Amino acid sequence: MYKKAELAHPSPSDFELPSCGKLSLLNRWVKMAELIPWSEFEIEYAKNFPTERGAPAKSFRMALGALIIKEKLGISDRETVEQIRENPYLQYFIGQLTYSNELPFDPSLLVHFRQRISPNLINKVNERMVEKMREITPVKPEKKKDLDAKNESSNRGKLIVDATCAPADISYPTDLGLLNRARVHTEKIIDILYKQIKEPTTKKPRTYRNLARKDYLLIAKQRRPTRHKRRQAIKKQLQYIKRNLAHIEQLIDSGAALESLNKQQYKTLLVLTEVTRQQQWLFDNNKQSIEDRIVSLSQPHIRPIVRGKAGKPVEFGAKISASCFEGYVFLDRMSWDNFNESGDLKTQVEAYHKFTGYYPESVHADRIYRNRENRAWCKEKGIRLSGPPLGRPPANVSKSKKRQALEDERIRNAIEGKFGQGKRRFGLNRVMAKLDNTSSTVIAITFLVMNLATWWHRVFCVFLCLFGKRTPVFGLNIIYNYNWVESMPKQLIFNQA
Repeated sequence: MYKKAELAHPSPSDFELPSCGKLSLLNRWVKMAELIPWSEFEIEYAKNFPTERGAPAKSFRMALGALIIKEKLGISDRETVEQIRENPYLQYFIGQLTYSNELPFDPSLLVHFRQRISPNLINKVNERMVEKMREITPVKPEKKKDLDAKNESSNRGKLIVDATCAPADISYPTDLGLLNRARVHTEKIIDILYKQIKEPTTKKPRTYRNLARKDYLLIAKQRRPTRHKRRQAIKKQLQYIKRNLAHIEQLIDSGAALESLNKQQYKTLLVLTEVTRQQQWLFDNNKQSIEDRIVSLSQPHIRPIVRGKAGKPVEFGAKISASCFEGYVFLDRMSWDNFNESGDLKTQVEAYHKFTGYYPESVHADRIYRNRENRAWCKEKGIRLSGPPLGRPPANVSKSKKRQALEDERIRNAIEGKFGQGKRRFGLNRVMAKLDNTSSTVIAITFLVMNLATWWHRVFCVFLCLFGKRTPVFGLNIIYNYNWVESMPKQLIFNQA
C-alpha cells in the first residue's frame, strides 16, 4: 500500500529535530571525541605560531578533528568541509559550541593542517588515546597453561611486528615515460624564458617537440618492445633533453631570468636536471638501479621499495614499520628510502615496555626479523621469538611444536589484517597527498583512525553482548567470545542504568 504524503515538499523550517534539538550521547562521534586528548597537546601545537600578530589560527581540535574526519570517511578536502557544515555531530567533534550553517574554514586550510601537525605529534596522540581505550575496554589476560604456570615470568602480552609500503598516487614509472615528461617540461620552460628576450633578432631555439613526441609514441604504443628498441628510444629522449637544457642556458645568457618561473617550475627544472644525470649514467653503464633514484618529477622524494610480493615486486611510496598488540596498531618508523625492518625489533619491543610497563611474552614476526642478533636479544629479555630455529630443520617435529607454529602464524596474521584494513578502507593503498611532510601526516592519521575504528567495533560488541543477555534468543555464544566484557567498567553501558 502507498499512502500519499500530505506535504509533498515540506520547508526546512518545518522539519523537526529529535531530542529537542540536542545531540545524542550515544553517537559515535560524541564517543570518539571523549577519547582523544585534545587539550593535552594544545601547547605543542601552538608552537607553530610563535608570533602574536595576524588573525588567530584554528584550534588544535579543529585541525586534528578535520583530518580524522577526512580519513575516517575517505573523502576529499572540499567534501570534508561540506560534511562538517551539514552534520552537527561533526561540528561538535571539531570543537564548535553551536551549530552553524557556514563553512567552518576554507578547504585549502586542510593542507596547512597536515603541514602543522607532524607525524610525531600524531603518534603521541595515538598512544595517549590507546591508553584511554585500554582503561575503558580492558582485555583479560589469557590463562596460562599448567606447564607455563611453573615458570612464572613478568613478561605479558603478545607483540606483532611487520613492515609494509604505502604507495603514492603516481603512475607506474618507466625510464622512457619519465624522460618524455622531463622533455615536455624543458619545452615549457624554454617558451617562458624566450618571452623575456626583448631583442627581436634573437631566434627562438628549435626543440623538435613534434618529432620527439613521435619517437616516444612509436615505442610507448608497442605492447612488448625489445630491449634494444627501448634503449634507442631512451637515447633519443636524452639527446632532446640535453639540447633543451643547453638552449635554456643560452636564453639565460641572452638576458632571460629564472625569476619568471614560479616556484613549482623552478623546482621541476632542478629535478629534471638530476633525472637526466641519473638516466644518462644508467644508459652509459647499462645498469638498472642507482642510489636515490627519482621516479616522479612532481614528487621527487618517492623511492622504489622492493618488496618481492606476488604481483607487486616493487612499490613506490613510503616504507613503514608497525607494531600491533591487543588489536591496536602503532606506527614505529616511516622512511621514503628502503630499509631493513629487522633492525627495528629492539626499538619496537622497548616501546612496548615503555607503554605497558613490562616486556612481551612473545614476539610474532616475519622471517626477516629472526636473525641471530634479534634471537639472542629476545632470549636475554625472556621473550619467545616466533618461528623455527636457525639451521637445518629437524627430521621429526613434535605435534606440540607444529601446533605452536600454527598458532604463531595465526597470531601474526592480525597485523596483515590491519594493513589490509588501512589499504582497503582508509586509503593507505594510495596516498593522495603530494608533499613528503603532508604524506607522512596522512599515513600517521590512518593508524590513529584504525585504532578508533577498532575501539568502536569493540564497543558495539559490548552492546550486542548486553543485548544478548536480555534477549535469550541470541544464546550465550556471543557473550563467551568476548572475555573482556565482564571486566568492563559501568561507564560503558551507554547510560543504560
